[in-house]
Amino acid sequence: MKILTDNDRSSGKPHCRPSGRAFEALIAEMVADQAPRVFAVVLEFGEQTDAQIVAWGMTLDDGAYMTTVDGRNQFLLAEPENALNYIPARSNITPHLVWATPGVDE
Repeated sequence: MKILTDNDRSSGKPHCRPSGRAFEALIAEMVADQAPRVFAVVLEFGEQTDAQIVAWGMTLDDGAYMTTVDGRNQFLLAEPENALNYIPARSNITPHLVWATPGVDE
């Protein structure tokens, strides 16, 4: 989807510009197509004994961003899966990357 810019309008080519609800629908479609996917880093204690979310993240066009729940640490990541590299390893605790909404590229 493309929204017309001033450069498009100055090309001299005739164009059809949506208005009202049609334009709102185009914007909603653009946002849905480009929305980042959200993930959580969850610590599993023992073998399914308990769990805690320790960080939230989102995918970007060229990587991912993650912040700890307390906001003290923020990370720019090449891949969302790299988030697990920044969670300290502890015995009997397993970190998991969990997508907030399952998608096709998992």
